[in-house]
Amino acid sequence: MPRRPGRQATTELADNSAVDAEGEEPETGPMRRCAVTRARLPKEQMFRFVVSPERALIPDLAGKLPGRGIWLSASGDVIEGPQRAKDGPRAKDGAVKDGTARPDAGPGTKGRELVRAIARAARGPVLVSPDLPALLETALVRRIGDFLGLARRAGQAIAGFEKARDWMRSHPTGLVLQAADGSEAERTRFRSAVQETVPVLDPLTGAELGRVFGHENVVHVVVAPGRLASSIVMEAGRLAGLRTTSPRAAQDLSRQAEPDLTSHRATRRETAGINDATSTNG
Repeated sequence: MPRRPGRQATTELADNSAVDAEGEEPETGPMRRCAVTRARLPKEQMFRFVVSPERALIPDLAGKLPGRGIWLSASGDVIEGPQRAKDGPRAKDGAVKDGTARPDAGPGTKGRELVRAIARAARGPVLVSPDLPALLETALVRRIGDFLGLARRAGQAIAGFEKARDWMRSHPTGLVLQAADGSEAERTRFRSAVQETVPVLDPLTGAELGRVFGHENVVHVVVAPGRLASSIVMEAGRLAGLRTTSPRAAQDLSRQAEPDLTSHRATRRETAGINDATSTNG
């Protein structure tokens, strides 16, 4: 019998009657079906999960873990984890009425819907972290930083206002990253030198960008075209979707965050929607 993680870290759907017998879909081709909305979307706009031997839901952001995948849209409305109940009368096990809950309080309505959908897809009860959105956001920020670090070490990324602008004059530019908490006036001044075909995104803070380049704070980064830049754009799109509350808006953001960086077809107007929807344009 598999070991079950502690209750304080997970929420389990114990009602086996909620599990249906819908057919499995092979994990082939570019499209995947969301376990919650049942919509078919490009896999770049979704998150893949697998179920561990202990029946815990494990995020697979790289899409490489063995096992049958469970796919969820990269949307804050879809992945609104099984948060603790806050509505007093409906909360179980003594949740209080002042907006707080004891550790053993039950999940909220959307959290229960998410857990049921995952259980249907997994054909059995699954343990889902109550902090799933935060865990995914942390992992995405880390992945963006990791890809950016690889680009820096490969000589494909440069940081700093003057250094980055000088670099753009003599090198092809695939992507510009700016600190989400940077000065809007300074960010605007830097963008005046960026070609219209280059996407400008701001998924990370100045401190997060700074850690990649060994500085306390970085506001401007330029990345050369290529696979690493494309990976950063994709993860930034999924992060933007996770931070939104509208599934349709999340899908639009993910589509906007998929430029062909080798041909420079994306424009700043296309990527501006990502920044606006996540309130990171200043």
